[in-house]
Amino acid sequence: MKQFFKFTLASILGVLIASLLCFVIFFSIISGLASSKEKAPKLKPNSIYQLNLKGELLERSQEEPFSIALSQVFGASDYQTLGLDDILKNIQKAKNNPDIVGIYLNCGPMVAGFASLKEIRDALVDFKKSGKFIIAYADNYSQKIYYLASVADQVLLNPQGMLDWKGLAAQVVFFKNTLDKLGVEMQVVKVGTFKSAVEPYVNTKMSDANRQQVTAYTQSIWNTVLSEVSLSRKIPVDKLNAYADELITFQPVEKTLEYQLIDSLLYVEQVENLLKSLIKDTTLKELNYVKHAAMCKVPDNVKFERNKVAILYGVGEIDMGSSVGIQSEEFVKTINKIAKDNSIKAVVFRVNSPGGSAYASEQIWHALTLLKEKKPLIVSMGDYAASGGYYISCMADSIVAQPNTLTGSIGIFGLIPNVKGLNDKIGLTFDGVKTNKLSDAISINRPFTPEEKDLMQNYVNRGYELFVKRCADGRRMKIDQIKAIAEGRVWSGKEALKIGLVDKIGGIDEAVVMAAKKANLISYQIVEYPKKESFAEKIMKSFSSDPEIHFIKSKLGEQYQLFEEIANLNKINGIHALLPFKLVIQ
Repeated sequence: MKQFFKFTLASILGVLIASLLCFVIFFSIISGLASSKEKAPKLKPNSIYQLNLKGELLERSQEEPFSIALSQVFGASDYQTLGLDDILKNIQKAKNNPDIVGIYLNCGPMVAGFASLKEIRDALVDFKKSGKFIIAYADNYSQKIYYLASVADQVLLNPQGMLDWKGLAAQVVFFKNTLDKLGVEMQVVKVGTFKSAVEPYVNTKMSDANRQQVTAYTQSIWNTVLSEVSLSRKIPVDKLNAYADELITFQPVEKTLEYQLIDSLLYVEQVENLLKSLIKDTTLKELNYVKHAAMCKVPDNVKFERNKVAILYGVGEIDMGSSVGIQSEEFVKTINKIAKDNSIKAVVFRVNSPGGSAYASEQIWHALTLLKEKKPLIVSMGDYAASGGYYISCMADSIVAQPNTLTGSIGIFGLIPNVKGLNDKIGLTFDGVKTNKLSDAISINRPFTPEEKDLMQNYVNRGYELFVKRCADGRRMKIDQIKAIAEGRVWSGKEALKIGLVDKIGGIDEAVVMAAKKANLISYQIVEYPKKESFAEKIMKSFSSDPEIHFIKSKLGEQYQLFEEIANLNKINGIHALLPFKLVIQ
């Protein structure tokens, strides 16, 4: 009886502690919500928009209730996400608001793609036309963030800081040796010499074709970085390359000043004194910073318009089992809703996707084709619009991409694991019956038969031919013209423009202007789809997801991609139109 009471009391105590923890987390979430619903701030004259470039850059802003709770309960404040959409809007608001005198870029570690950073960079270039200042400061500049910060009027660095400048390197992780040790063989069916998504599972190094394409588009991206930094900093391209070859990253910090990569070595309080001097207000005692979250609440004075241009966001892998990617069934419903809305006169389809399921891509293509029959459709490409991402883009009236967008990859592949070797190692055997010759076809417990392999290859071939036809019809090109640039090859946006896969270099703003012009709109209102999740939906998603992911992302940064690649090995089964690999460009 004594033991009974002991265990009962322990159980009750455990329940109470768990309930208390849940209450604290829930209260923190509600507190976060309350703070997020504060009234729009009243800007003071001579205010500075402070943009902290730290965390992870997403296409659209999204509150993470669980992250709010974690930061408040456990002090995990280093994890944050920023929406490209909000940053672009805030820069425009700062440009037009007379109370904002400049922008302060407080730079830190940030996970972001080059194309997304160029969107911000271009917006900052436009901001400078107002005559207002931009100041950038960092303890340490990553190469990507320096590319963005170089547009500032003054680029400042901590006297004990570091500027990473070494050129670009691209790496692919290969799993073949690991799979061999496990006794797992990946059986490949594909179309496309450059369709190298299968290589990590069947090779131990890059094929010649893959090395060729990676070299080409990595160099293209680097050339864009060089040309824009050269223009902003007034440093010749050959000198920038020479500094990269020196690995200026580990040179004495004074060299960054000598090479004119930065303007001054300053501590934080000295930066504040500089900002005060730029304002030129002798009565100013303290700087009036307007942080990003507060700036989001500042009205943008957009008038209601009957006619609308919709921005449809297609972000993430297509039907690949992730809750944050493109779910074709729900996405098609959204497309159909836009098509039926008579107030929407034109659509910008913002694509940031490496592809995914070939079947799902076809369903989205079909829905968008029907939409295009009713209203103009312009595609704006983000960091990726490759393979399935290009499949769902190709029917558009026009395609706009950044020079450092990765696109193309017109190809298709299938990967079916054969785990017989693993079964043998652990002693598993299988036996059964079947009613027909191929009833047990495509089993993972044995290798393909020659007949099965032929059937699978023919199936993939038909998928490829359909993909090519969709692209040819959408781009108004001949089948042979598409095949000459297909074969699964990935192109930078700059190269894609030359070969006819895209129509214009630019960002989402250019795409909106093109859509409005095609619809003959003089005035219009922008609406965004899919609608952002409600707070309740976000709470449910936060609790249904792995909270550890937030911590892992905050600690690993860009190396999280490798973790994700290993964790998602179970998704590789089936037929896909997918970017060749999760490439880490650093």
